[in-house]
Amino acid sequence: MSDGLQEGVGGGGRVVTVFGATGFLGRRIAARLLGEGWVVRAASRNPERPGPPPAAGRRGAEPVRADVHDEDSVAAAMAGAHGAVNAVSLYVEGVGRRASFRSVHVDAAARVARCARDAGVARLVHVSGIGADPASGAAYIRARGEGENAVRQAFPQATIVRPAAMFGPTDSFLTSLARLVRALPVFPLFGEGRTRLQPVHAEDVAEAVARMLAATASDLRPCYELGGPRIYSYAALIRAVADAVGVRPRLLPVPFAAWDALAFLAEFAPGAPVTRAQVALMRHDSIASGQCPGLRELGIAARDLESTLAAIGRGLRLSFVRGTADH
Repeated sequence: MSDGLQEGVGGGGRVVTVFGATGFLGRRIAARLLGEGWVVRAASRNPERPGPPPAAGRRGAEPVRADVHDEDSVAAAMAGAHGAVNAVSLYVEGVGRRASFRSVHVDAAARVARCARDAGVARLVHVSGIGADPASGAAYIRARGEGENAVRQAFPQATIVRPAAMFGPTDSFLTSLARLVRALPVFPLFGEGRTRLQPVHAEDVAEAVARMLAATASDLRPCYELGGPRIYSYAALIRAVADAVGVRPRLLPVPFAAWDALAFLAEFAPGAPVTRAQVALMRHDSIASGQCPGLRELGIAARDLESTLAAIGRGLRLSFVRGTADH
């Protein structure tokens, strides 16, 4: 295998295949790679969906139809590629064998890694998550941990990336919280609201992945945990969101058992507002352990949460004012 992929930067013609390139993180990874001169294959089941915008003066991503459950399409998407990124994820299990946490985070992850190895791909980056644990009693967390092990077994040189909860403009994390905080005079907390979080900007995660692909093998570590510059308790995070949108809701502790029941029912509705995977994650702190390198070791200054919160708050207040004026 090549010692590194730096020849690809600056228009050298090297190809990186990004699986999940139409998702929240995958689009950002693909866009970052395009901006740095890589040739990007945006692999997804629905390549007709909007992909990352082309960088100024550069070609856009090449959409490729690939289903991580189908070995032939995965192998075809990586033919001749020098790098690959697996940014496919699943947060709500659906009906059918292919819509389970195990099928996506373990079986499909192993398939991507195996195909990357067989294709002679020089660098594989697998996106997992902070807290992944193959011994966990929670299906989502356990599948993430088992997936990491499966990837390492199939492709021992793979780089594992564990982001904390990601935020950014138009995300489903901060934006959803802001809308709920604005709408609810009483805001239900997960447990006592003591779970600690270290939110990280999605653009910082995308930049980290791009730097891993450009680095030489000797400069990389097997696993990176990517957290933001500040740790919040869940209650403190909700207060920060409330301040940004200009409200002061009452915070109500709700036992996790009640959340489990609510999430089970909510998952039957389209666009579930809360999932059992989210509840399971909120039972444990989601912060960098300190045992793996992070953004700082990659030379990235982590963006703070407050500036994004301020922009979301301004947008919600503006939309409220416009809505009032319309009536």
